[in-house]
Amino acid sequence: MVETLSGIPVEVDIASEFRYRVPLANRSRLTVAITQSGETADTLGALRHAKECGSKSVAICNVVGSSASREADGVIYTRVGPEIGVASTKSFTGQLVALYLLAVHLGRTRGALSADSARALLDELMELPPLVSTVLARGGRAAELASALTPYPSFLYLGRGVTYPVALEGALKLKELAYIHAEGYPAGEMKHGPIALVDPKLPVVALVPRGRLYEKVLGNVEEVKARSGIVVAVASDGDDDIAGWADHVLYVPPASELLTPILCAIPLQLLAYHIAVLRGCDVDQPRNLAKSVTVE
Repeated sequence: MVETLSGIPVEVDIASEFRYRVPLANRSRLTVAITQSGETADTLGALRHAKECGSKSVAICNVVGSSASREADGVIYTRVGPEIGVASTKSFTGQLVALYLLAVHLGRTRGALSADSARALLDELMELPPLVSTVLARGGRAAELASALTPYPSFLYLGRGVTYPVALEGALKLKELAYIHAEGYPAGEMKHGPIALVDPKLPVVALVPRGRLYEKVLGNVEEVKARSGIVVAVASDGDDDIAGWADHVLYVPPASELLTPILCAIPLQLLAYHIAVLRGCDVDQPRNLAKSVTVE
């Protein structure tokens, strides 16, 4: 997102890996630390390491006055309200919005975006709330689908481009809430290993919204079906083609490509929630999880 809107090269890293390698953090780089609580040990450690290397830093977090917000040079609060459940849900979409706003700001600051282009991007963001309401109103479809999917012991989630992180989020929520093995994977890499797992007992959740990479992911769906896999597609309204390939479809309203992940994440979170409830799991206090991971 930042690369697309600002023209700035971006490197994404896991905090626990970043702090124990030799990162190229220096005064010419900006380190963005993303943490719901602002107290996550590895994220704080990575933030401090980057600052020691001379990097400027920005924290994206939800808790005002948290350690990350105090130690970073700047902070963007997601302001999504308290997360009651251990498995953060609304924080994920809030973080995506914060990153979108940061990307637009950097694009304007660097001259990569004209005032009109930035205004159009912000207008698209302002149109998002009613689209989110539409997705939430369709939550009954996720509940119905959960009944059909609850018996399966393992899931594969596929996304490409901006939807790959959403595939990771969907798989994470199913693991956290329902205690079911799930793996998020780049759709373009499916043939480099995960395709060996595809059989009639493996639901494959494919993120297939309309966009630049639609045909590519649709090709992955076709390959899954050719091997008798079960396909659950998250697709754009009006996409009749996907219905001919997928066993189940969760539709979301069309939106700009960079905002599509927010809409696609919601039905996956709802699906994990309903599967967990059907399995008798405590969705507010999942086993073995803590609200803030304050130790390594």
